[in-house]
Amino acid sequence: MISAADEERLREIWERTPGWRGWLTTVDHKTIGLRYIVTAFIFLIAGGIEALVMRLQLAGPDKTLLGPEQYNQLFTMHGVTMIFLYAAPVLTGFSNYIWPLILGSRDMAFPRLNALSYWLYLFAGIFLYASFPAGLAPNDGWFNYVPYAERTYNTGPNIDVYALGMVLLGLSTTVGAANFMTTVALLRAPGMTIARLPILIWGTLTASAANLVAIPSVSLAFLLLWMDRSLGTHFFDIGAGGQALLWQHLFWIFAHPWSMSSFCPR
Repeated sequence: MISAADEERLREIWERTPGWRGWLTTVDHKTIGLRYIVTAFIFLIAGGIEALVMRLQLAGPDKTLLGPEQYNQLFTMHGVTMIFLYAAPVLTGFSNYIWPLILGSRDMAFPRLNALSYWLYLFAGIFLYASFPAGLAPNDGWFNYVPYAERTYNTGPNIDVYALGMVLLGLSTTVGAANFMTTVALLRAPGMTIARLPILIWGTLTASAANLVAIPSVSLAFLLLWMDRSLGTHFFDIGAGGQALLWQHLFWIFAHPWSMSSFCPR
């Protein structure tokens, strides 16, 4: 039996601060899960609108709804939205909501890290979309192949926006994956052995393990590209001894397991 003093202490620890401060600083897994889901569906609507505009442009010959540069930006942001801002985050939201309920834990292993993961995701998405009104959205496809993504061939800040946004998203996904793996390792209910884990837990667990290996690879690729463009390094610059193929290796180390984990049932 828990004492009244302990009960009061736990209530002080876990109850949310009233008002807007509590809304902003909550670490409750259900609230964070719902935020992931709602935010991901907002990005889904944005990605659907982008797809619709592209279809209207392609509905007939010689359409002028979009110019070439506008089409490149819309095409890229549609891919970025559907892959990075919707597909995986919406599943993360569902997992955030139900994992502690299934495992019998009070919350995720690192509640504050869980909240940080969401806020990084939201800020990265807003950062990427804020480039649209200025015509500075990513414009090299979501796969962002060099050498076209290098400063020599793509002089504007469009790719810099993409690179920095993806580094933020990479941090969000990496800390989230670590949180899921730690939760299942340490916070299972008594008697819930690994062999008794429901298939839903296994789905997110295996995806999180893949993300821990795959996400640092693409985060490194975008960081190196940003350094090439902003600091004068030559990781991907063929003329200076770099390797364009290095981008494809780093990107697809990430993209193949990401695509599989994003669309596998969790």
